[in-house]
Amino acid sequence: MSNYKLEKNDPVLITGAGGFIGGHLVSDLLGRGFTRVRAVDRKPLKDWYQHFPEVESLVLDVSLLDDCRKATKDMVNVFNLAADMGGMGFIENNKALCMLSVLTSTHMLMAARDADVKRLFYSSSACVYAAGKQTDANVTALKEADAYPAMPEDGYGWEKLFSERMAHHFMEDFGIQSRVARYHNVYGPWGTYDGGREKAPAAICRKVIQAQLSGSNEIEIWGDGEQTRSFMYIDDCVQGTKAILESEILYPINLGSSELVSINQLVSTVETISGVKLKRKYKLDAPKGVRGRNSDNTLIVSELNWEPSVKLIDGMAKTYAWIYDQMAGSANSKQRNLTFVS
Repeated sequence: MSNYKLEKNDPVLITGAGGFIGGHLVSDLLGRGFTRVRAVDRKPLKDWYQHFPEVESLVLDVSLLDDCRKATKDMVNVFNLAADMGGMGFIENNKALCMLSVLTSTHMLMAARDADVKRLFYSSSACVYAAGKQTDANVTALKEADAYPAMPEDGYGWEKLFSERMAHHFMEDFGIQSRVARYHNVYGPWGTYDGGREKAPAAICRKVIQAQLSGSNEIEIWGDGEQTRSFMYIDDCVQGTKAILESEILYPINLGSSELVSINQLVSTVETISGVKLKRKYKLDAPKGVRGRNSDNTLIVSELNWEPSVKLIDGMAKTYAWIYDQMAGSANSKQRNLTFVS
């Protein structure tokens, strides 16, 4: 076990802090009494998903080395979450943009090295896994070694796999303590649910809510709905991210739920939460990614005696309620009474 701890008075940097995961991580650190949090994102502050006045919030583009140096100045710990990414519809149609995130990965490592940062966390992705191991909906859960021989998701997956290697070699050559987690489909409130970058859980919530609000009885599903995934609730993601940064896990490790479901089952879950039953229309030519993907959590359980544990039905209920409030204009999601029907 590691003796390294995130100290509340040590300066900590979160890049991509205006995004979904970054915003939740900043919120968590504040709630735990961290006093020197620096939040960085290239979006204008008004476009951040969560913004906290008590945090040092900087609008910087960390694909640029000079901005990375401004961001890392005087920092002790760094969570590098910044990337140009989205759901399957985005990454299949924006491969070059996704690969340009390598500039962020590279320049953040260089700046962190020069600033004598103690530890740097890099958020990788399950998209690094070899496509040949994900051709069956009844997929065997992916172990960390399954990233090689390499054949990741084109564009986004290649960038993530390359950046994993770079983080490791910066640790070997320059001594910067890097930690890498492979995120598996993170979802929850305070994230993208429309506009083209949303992932399946948020997209399904939006479609069901649209059907409710419009009186339609149909939902469009990409593919045949039998493709499988695991989905990790944001609270588990934040807890695992911090634990991995503090750990002595020197190689990339899975951070994801092992609760495998099909997209059809995900739709059924949201129907249960919302109390509606919709006619399903399948768009077979839409982007759908690999046939099956699940997280093997053997290593994280062995190393941390922990794994993501929020059940899909529970996390999706919270996600649905928040998205409903955004779409319907409700003032307070906590006051909503959800009816669960079987």
